[in-house]
Amino acid sequence: MRISIPPPISGGLILSYRCDTACKHCMYACSKKWRGDWIKKNDMEEILHQITGKIEPCSTGKIGINFGLHFTGGEPFMNYKILLEAVKIAKELGIPSLFVETNCSWCKNDEITEKRLEELKESGLDGILISVNPFIAESVPFERTERAVKMSKRVFEGNAERIVRENVRGYVRGNVRGNVIIYQEIFYNLFKRMGLKDTLPFEKSIPALRYAELLPMGRAPYKLAHLFEKHPAQAFFGFSCRSELIRSWHVHFDNYCNFVPGYCGGISLEDARDLESLRQIDLDDKPVLKALLTDIRNLFELGKKYGYVEKKAYISKCHLCIDIRKHLALNADFRELEPLEFYHHLEDES
Repeated sequence: MRISIPPPISGGLILSYRCDTACKHCMYACSKKWRGDWIKKNDMEEILHQITGKIEPCSTGKIGINFGLHFTGGEPFMNYKILLEAVKIAKELGIPSLFVETNCSWCKNDEITEKRLEELKESGLDGILISVNPFIAESVPFERTERAVKMSKRVFEGNAERIVRENVRGYVRGNVRGNVIIYQEIFYNLFKRMGLKDTLPFEKSIPALRYAELLPMGRAPYKLAHLFEKHPAQAFFGFSCRSELIRSWHVHFDNYCNFVPGYCGGISLEDARDLESLRQIDLDDKPVLKALLTDIRNLFELGKKYGYVEKKAYISKCHLCIDIRKHLALNADFRELEPLEFYHHLEDES
């Protein structure tokens, strides 16, 4: 059995999974406990060459979450030299709508923050996405977030205060376009009204989580399950992950050259340095992927063959999927379950 994956029209380049936080909702299980393998320059160049001419731009001079190419992690500013190099190469190749995603932990003073943003812009970066939510506020002082917003608007928007809201396709809705994206702005405004100047214990943010665009996948099922309604595994039988696995928008290419489908951390479709290989993926060689493309019940049965023990309840089909994948990755050898280290960090603490 074979399947063809469409070429990507938007996506993110994961420079490393290493991050100075370990957010409870992180879909890619990032944390400071990762080995910190940063993408090699030659791999980065090959991946960027592969997607040249395929990535669709956002409106002229703007960025959008599901348009263009973003540089992410982990926290990309933890290795500013590689981030800067990535921007320069992508710009030279003519890849449109380039932006970086950051938790702002590095924004310790105005001078360094503005200098780096200016240098990135001069090198071809079109904008920035500033992550703001209760999970990041737990470990990143809010004054650094405020500094990032202030300096980013100065550099990328000329002090523009208006941020255009616009719906975008996919799971994440109500996002924004502009040169500076505050994601999510509702939390930014809430923390400002609170007069927050340092970090905020997560417990104090729980009532505000009703405003969060929180996907129950990645680390979330292990850290936030108490916030969700739960169901037995059988409640998710009959569902597949086909739409998530074969979509062309907002995919990822990681530092190990894995082609990661959408938000599905820990799954590698093929080598991101060879997108031609996506045209004919042999599913008989990838039983986990084959199961997910048909019925999650099949993944459940595969897990049982390798000793997986069913939990009492799950918060989503993604929870069921990742829990089975975690067991398979740590107890067997499935080439589509990469990077293996991802499965070791699903329960890391900040």
